[in-house]
Amino acid sequence: MAGKSLGFRAEGERGCVGARGNVCPLGAVVSGRVTSARCGECARLDRAHSVAADTIADDPRVYRVYLAWFGPGLVKVGITAEERGPARLLEQGAVVFSWLGRGPLMAARRTEELLRAALGIPDRIPYARKRAVRTRLPETARERAAEIGELHRAALALDGWAESLEPLGFEAVDHTEAFGLAGLPPAVSAVRELADGGTVAGTLLAVAGPDLHLRTADGEIVVLDTRLMTGWSLVGAGPGEGVSVPTVPLEGVEAGGTVQDGLF
Repeated sequence: MAGKSLGFRAEGERGCVGARGNVCPLGAVVSGRVTSARCGECARLDRAHSVAADTIADDPRVYRVYLAWFGPGLVKVGITAEERGPARLLEQGAVVFSWLGRGPLMAARRTEELLRAALGIPDRIPYARKRAVRTRLPETARERAAEIGELHRAALALDGWAESLEPLGFEAVDHTEAFGLAGLPPAVSAVRELADGGTVAGTLLAVAGPDLHLRTADGEIVVLDTRLMTGWSLVGAGPGEGVSVPTVPLEGVEAGGTVQDGLF
């Protein structure tokens, strides 16, 4: 996919995409800046059926606990249904991950809580922080796996694991090649929102989770979070039309394209 041209223009207003396969009953217009194109009512309905909201504790499926690494100092713990395989890790843009355990939903959830409390591992990392380190990753797969390897060993040594959760050995899965991150040049800005008549166009350099790294016709590297595209009517645009929607400087990146020392 890297090297292909991509270009589109947004038209009209951004509409709510509804929830759980249903059309928004209000036909609501939503802000261009939010990554979830849902109005308040549809967002509440969608979350009411979410594993993350702990509203379906009787889910009979097997779940897996994982450790995901996004760059130096950026590790999170999470859970996903075993039947989904690594899809959740690809969606989040995890550069490296390893499974930690498998079992019932609530056992997986308790283990996730244990790691947060005992080891200080968060369950969320903002995408802005992931983008800021994505172009300064260690060169070798061994180096990239080292941090979660240490945390994996520490996690398995903890007391308080749920008896019904089966520990899994460390096996690092590296997505650097799949995402196209090797040699990726630093981006200096990210699309803040789409707007009526605004274009986003360029050459695709890498895809990590929802983020597209694009080189525009004038040579600037811009990141587009594809979640900002939902709810818009989009038409094609030529690769030379560049980016005419609002952007923001990439967190941790100075005007010259270098990452600030000591940010994390």
